[in-house]
Parts: sequence; structure tokens; C-alpha cells
Amino acid sequence: MGVSTNIKELNDLVASKSQLINLIVQGMDQTIVGQKHLVDSLLIAMLANGHILLEGVPGLAKTLAIKTLAQVIDAKYSRIQFTPTCCRPT
Repeated sequence: MGVSTNIKELNDLVASKSQLINLIVQGMDQTIVGQKHLVDSLLIAMLANGHILLEGVPGLAKTLAIKTLAQVIDAKYSRIQFTPTCCRPT
């Protein structure tokens, strides 16, 4: 019925790609502790060529996580900060 898939080649491809992801996760784990969901979400967004908006109270290591990911994959880092006008002190 269609294309024949070589399972061994497919398994080898998946294994080689997962080694890269494991190296990235290990690099992130050296700095970011206890934030597995955050690290996984960042990697999913990156691999899907998507975007992610990190929200939260100060002190949750949002900036540190992005800086660390950029360092691990040797990417450029720049920060955009947004504070809604409804929440600024007057």
C-alpha cells in the first residue's frame, strides 16, 4: 500500500535526535532545578518553531531559564519586558 518504512533507520534517527535533546536538558538541569515542566515547555516550543510567553511572579527563574537555554544551544538572547498599564503603580 504505500511507502515501506525501515524501522531500524527510523529508530536510529529518533535515537540520534533524542541524544541532542538529552544534552540540552542536562545543560539546563545544571542551572534550573525543580522546573521540569518549564524546561520541557521551552524545548517543545523551540522544536515546534513556536513562541512562548512566560508569565509569573518575580523570582520564578523565568529570565534565568531563557538565558540558560540560549547559552546551552549557543543562541542569541534578548529580553522583552512587558508590564500592563492597568497594573503599574501610579
